[in-house]
Amino acid sequence: MKHASLPLLRREFIALLGSAAASWPIGARAQKLTLPVIGFLSSRAPATEADLVAAFRQGLNELGYVEGQNVTLEYRWAEGQYDRLASLAAELVRRQVSVIVTTGGAPPAQAAKSATISIPIVFTTGGDPVKLGLVSSLNRPGGNATGVAVFVASLLPKRLQLLRELIPTASTVAFLTNPNWSSADAQLFELQSAAGTLGVRLAVVRASTAVEINEAFSVLGQQRPDALMLGADPFFQVRRDQLVALAARYAIPTMYEWREFVDAGGLISYSSARKDTMRQMGIYTGRILQGAKPSELPVVQAVKFELVINLKTAKALGLEVPATLLARADEVIE
Repeated sequence: MKHASLPLLRREFIALLGSAAASWPIGARAQKLTLPVIGFLSSRAPATEADLVAAFRQGLNELGYVEGQNVTLEYRWAEGQYDRLASLAAELVRRQVSVIVTTGGAPPAQAAKSATISIPIVFTTGGDPVKLGLVSSLNRPGGNATGVAVFVASLLPKRLQLLRELIPTASTVAFLTNPNWSSADAQLFELQSAAGTLGVRLAVVRASTAVEINEAFSVLGQQRPDALMLGADPFFQVRRDQLVALAARYAIPTMYEWREFVDAGGLISYSSARKDTMRQMGIYTGRILQGAKPSELPVVQAVKFELVINLKTAKALGLEVPATLLARADEVIE
């Protein structure tokens, strides 16, 4: 009798569990089943994107979305390997995410655009989104994508100008570029034109792997240019610590794309305010989750820029930063 009663007790337990599940609030069950998922596709790596992801979450929070509570984020990182982006974008499409957010230049946005014509895409890109085929126009994107345009290539002449202001005697400036980056040629064209105007000789060196970066600096150590500029490239951002360490080892004054390099010990940077850009992307993503259509959300053009200078690094290089440049700096690291 004792053993025969076990199936009965088991049936009673299952019935009790079922009735308890049925008594859960309908809204809570529905929310659990329909929790929106945001696919986050980046050319970079988690370590180099942590602050930017935090800024993106801030934008989401402003629209009432909190990761882990009423929205889920699925991250995909190419870690500077651009040939991985197509398969990573395809994974997010198969996952049936609600929105795909792309960062780290045009390639992830283009990969997402090629992978889906229906899932909304919120991008950030340093190139012209119209010329890249991401949108029909900035004011009326017209398709399934919108986002923030930073126009990175057009900032290179300004960076060269600031570098020349920091080192007025600079006559030869090296330019490190990655030939595998989609906008490498456009950036070189912009910089060559600016160099001609300023009377600066441009010495181009190329690297697309960590080993080639070491080799490029070995060449620079022999050539001894007056200064160095880095191309705007997520691959270089992934290799940030390596680049900053090599610039210090060879004592080459270097202008960087983003302030994160200067925070890590680099000399100087000039760029759009990336945290502001990512916050805006979070806001746009939240609006889309609330029902807005990407085709009707104008592409935002970055208008906030920041000049950051590391005085400790300048001192180590034997440079005296002009007072006029310090006065214009948005942040001075001492």
